[in-house]
Amino acid sequence: MSATTLVLTRVRVRTHLGLVVRVALILAALALVALPLVFGGDVWAQRVSRAAIYAVIGLSINTLTGHAGQISLGHQAFVGIGAFSSAFMASRLGAPFGFGLAGAALAGTVTALIVGMVALRVKGLYLALVTLAFGLTAETTIFNWREFTGGGAGAFAPRSALVESDLAYALLCLAVLVVVLYTDWRLVSTKAGRALTAVRNDERIASTLGVDVTGYKLGAFCFSGLVAGLAGGLFAHWNQVVQALDFEFQVALLWVLMAVVGGLRSRLGIVIASSFFALLPLVLPNFLAGLPWQPPFLNEAVYHVLPPFLVVLMLLVVLRFFPGGIGQLLAPVTRFVKGAKR
Repeated sequence: MSATTLVLTRVRVRTHLGLVVRVALILAALALVALPLVFGGDVWAQRVSRAAIYAVIGLSINTLTGHAGQISLGHQAFVGIGAFSSAFMASRLGAPFGFGLAGAALAGTVTALIVGMVALRVKGLYLALVTLAFGLTAETTIFNWREFTGGGAGAFAPRSALVESDLAYALLCLAVLVVVLYTDWRLVSTKAGRALTAVRNDERIASTLGVDVTGYKLGAFCFSGLVAGLAGGLFAHWNQVVQALDFEFQVALLWVLMAVVGGLRSRLGIVIASSFFALLPLVLPNFLAGLPWQPPFLNEAVYHVLPPFLVVLMLLVVLRFFPGGIGQLLAPVTRFVKGAKR
């Protein structure tokens, strides 16, 4: 056997081995999602739905902050208006489930369009303050509008018969997540995605290259609001009762943190971080309470304080050691799965 043939044989073996490993990694990821649905019952089906909804919210923040470089601290307004819109259409107007979700997406888009038109002439800290003010104002005005939100009692958000079971609803939330992931991926790989990157890097240089900075920033706001409103509609029907307390500023801050910890512009990192933050308050207290030996400094009250403390701790670790978040840690693996050499 010649040296050239030997080299070609080794290359083929490595290629086939790499393909097998990539397929195994993908199957392992799918199994990680499927096993809780198959063996976890309704409890884990609800948790998977919540994780998928949080991931969709994280991706909506990533569109605005990661791709377009626009900081938003009032995302609870987009999600909340979408949630209450879907609940209002389903319970008050008797609209079909699908129309309710479409109405939630439309409401989020219109809200983001209005905020975007106001905030187009500011950036950085001032943009963050504008979105923060709008989110806090929505908490005290729109979310307390009794005819729309039900006031303190909240709004009832029934599910369709097709997704009445927790398992069916979890599959729906996962399907929406897949669609949003695919749309985000296609967006980045198009001319619009490259224009958003130019706007994020430097608006003045982007404008000299013929990029419509105002139009693309407004488009990023609208698409982010559309996805956030859709996630709000899913959240409303996940809990089947939606209240103003579900969309406080602390929740919006958590959503921003999960995008940062996941890694801006890293879809996989944001999905992992969002799922972790969604499940941590539900899983950690039960896990600690079930330990055979309880440390003296832990009690039932501390169990519910630990999740936000761990979130802040993770943020500090990420900012210090991994500025790119979880996405930076997973970069070698994702490049390998994609088949890239670097």
